Parts: sequence; C-alpha cells; structure tokens
Amino acid sequence: MTKVLGMGNALVDVMTRLNDDKVLKEFNLPKGSMQLVTMEFSNRLLAGTLGLQRSQSSGGSASNTIHGLANLGVETGFVGKIGPDNLGKFFLDDMKKSGIDPMLFHDLSETGRSIALISPDSERTMATYLGAAVDLHEEDITSDLFEDFDYFHVEGYLVQNEQLIRKALRLAKSHGLTTSIDMASYNVVNEKKSLFRQLVEEYVDIVFANEMEAEAFTGKKPKDALKSIAAICDIAVIKIGIKGSLVRKGTQEIKTGIVEVNSIDTTGAGDLYGSGFLYGLTKGLSISRCAEIGALCGGHITEVIGAKMPDEKWDIIKEKIKDIEQ
Repeated sequence: MTKVLGMGNALVDVMTRLNDDKVLKEFNLPKGSMQLVTMEFSNRLLAGTLGLQRSQSSGGSASNTIHGLANLGVETGFVGKIGPDNLGKFFLDDMKKSGIDPMLFHDLSETGRSIALISPDSERTMATYLGAAVDLHEEDITSDLFEDFDYFHVEGYLVQNEQLIRKALRLAKSHGLTTSIDMASYNVVNEKKSLFRQLVEEYVDIVFANEMEAEAFTGKKPKDALKSIAAICDIAVIKIGIKGSLVRKGTQEIKTGIVEVNSIDTTGAGDLYGSGFLYGLTKGLSISRCAEIGALCGGHITEVIGAKMPDEKWDIIKEKIKDIEQ
C-alpha cells in the first residue's frame, strides 16, 4: 500500500467565528492572510475575542492534509514538534485517533496554536504563534524517517527554516519519494520567493498554490502562472476558489470546477484539496480525476467549522469517490 509522510508545524487551531471584520482591523490583520505572531499577541487576541463562538482541533497545513489522507484510508505519518502541555497532548491524541503514525519530537516551549478568525463571508484569517513547532530543526530529520514511505508532503510555512526544509526534501528525494509542497500563504511566498524557486527546481515534484500564492511566486495570473510553475516541476496545481482549479502536467492541462456545498468556513479547503489530489495519485488516477477528488474534499470541508470533518461526512465523500474512480 502506498504511504504518505507529512511534515509541518504541529499546531492546535482555535476556530473563532467573527460577527464582523472589526477585530481584523483592530489587530491589524490583513483579511485572508496568515500572520506569525508572538505569544503575547496571541494571548491578547484570545482575550479580544472572548465570548465569540470557538472550537478547537489539531491543525497546521500539512497536518490537515495528512488527516484527510488518513480518513480516505491511506497509510500516513507526520513529523512535527510539540510542547509538554495540554495542547501537545491534544495534538498527539488526535493523530493517534486518526490512525496517523505520529513522528513527533518534544520541546520545552508551549505547543503552537493558530487562531483562525472566520469572517461572516466564510473567509479565514490566521494569527499563528508557532511555539514548539518552530523548534523542529534539521538535526531532528534523519534518513530513517523516510523509510517505507512513497510520498512526502510539506507545507510552505517551513521555508522560515531553510536548513530544515531543504534537508527534509533532499533526504526524501534520495529515498525515491515523490515530493509535494503547498505554498501555504501569499505573504510567505512574497518574503521567500527565491528560496521557494530553488526548492521547487531542485526537489519538488508537485506544487499546490492558490491564485494569490501563484501570482506572488510568478508575478502572473493563474493560467500563465500555471505554465510557469509546471515548467519547473512535474505537476502544478492552482486552486482558484469558486472557479475551481487548474492543473498542468507536461503539456496536459485541465480545469475542474467546484462541488455544490453549503459553505460556512474556508479553513482547510486548500489542505483538503491536497488530500484528495494526493489520494488520487496514490491510486494511479489521471490528473483530471485527482482534481475531481480534490474538489470533493476541499468543497465538503467548508461545510463545517475547522479543518476536520465528522465520520459520516467522510462516508459520503468515500462513496462519491467510488463513482469518480470507476
């Protein structure tokens, strides 16, 4: 059976539903962005949103994608770092409950957390305190982590530690794994554009980006950006929101629409699209069918708050995937 290993920031998501966007302006948070914040800022934001509807789940971009794959029946593992606190225990227990092999390192810092502020139009803005997650270092990454895996998926947020992400991707490729990266956030891409290009050209087979990230990376709109990215990797995927997604492999290019859903929160939509797309690849499906499954998973996750779906919703998705696979 094909196995997928993920690596990323081990975070606990604190999902917070906003009544309006005043909080974003008050805390100077650009709508739709992911901002790295201090523990002090994170605590102030928590206090400033006290009384609003909240829920908690394990998170982090790559972790969300791995959770999705595990729910689709793929054997998975996850590499990250947590702290010796209740949030760390929560993250570890959630991995085990989902059947993910938790390759988690431990640190004395608090477990990272991401406060997801969900606007009334379902757009989400992330304020992330990395905590222990940022203390995952290149020394932690050894060859044995990649044994028995076929795919390696990382989140673009890890470019903040160049030595770590470079070593991990290099070891993955040396072990023959197919590698993928989700660019994660347009502001991160803007800041680390040259490093992203180096990593993709040298190590990455599959690139996932939304249209803002793709434009930050290439300076071009989706269709032209797709060609530019596909020129330096095997498969390029650009998620274009309600217009669906564009995928290019070599000279083959396809466009896939979205599924009709009752969207209330976009958190995890891109991550779960990645789950569906990678699932299709592990089954040897065409990029067209991979994109359909990606759209299915990415669409249905927006019907719930946060990046985790209940078992009954996964059952519905798996039945629909059977139709796509035929």
